[in-house]
Amino acid sequence: MPEVKKPNPARRNERSRHAILDAARELIREVGYAKVSIEAIAARAGVGKQTIYRWWPSKGAVVFDSFLALSGDPEEGEGMALPDTGDIEADLKLVMRATVAEFADPHFEAPIRALNLEIISDSDLAAQYREKLARPVEDVKKARLRAAQQAGQLAADADLDLVLEVLYAPLYQRWLHRSGPLTAEYADALVDVTLKAFRP
Repeated sequence: MPEVKKPNPARRNERSRHAILDAARELIREVGYAKVSIEAIAARAGVGKQTIYRWWPSKGAVVFDSFLALSGDPEEGEGMALPDTGDIEADLKLVMRATVAEFADPHFEAPIRALNLEIISDSDLAAQYREKLARPVEDVKKARLRAAQQAGQLAADADLDLVLEVLYAPLYQRWLHRSGPLTAEYADALVDVTLKAFRP
């Protein structure tokens, strides 16, 4: 008799996990974060809500992982490599243009806004965000800036944390308050201002 293959629980779990994360992103785009519930995510994903609570403690945690799934895994270095052509201006403009485009993309923008809302009121999620996403990404950025320092393209005594704040804070401010367009020209201007402040 032919051997009957048993379903692979790991594969089934991974399929369910992806369905849940996809459902969370879709619902946030369609109805907004405030109207999304665990029950709605479960129904869209075709799983029981107890399955979601087995893997995530809250709606915010689901949203966080759904965002991580779009961004690759920072802890493993996925999706984080910064260009290094030897020209820090060209490399930063490439990265900032991509960042601006990402923040203007509804597929990314909705979960990012939802995640920011949760982080404000959930200290555990804020710590998880810092540990799993923000810090690894900042470390990669600072490594590229350090290489620029060694090449004499940034001041040797430049505070790299401050360089990143000058580069990214205006973008976050404009995005958060929807106070202006997020364009490639704006991205280039941020790089120009930052390098003017921190060149040797």
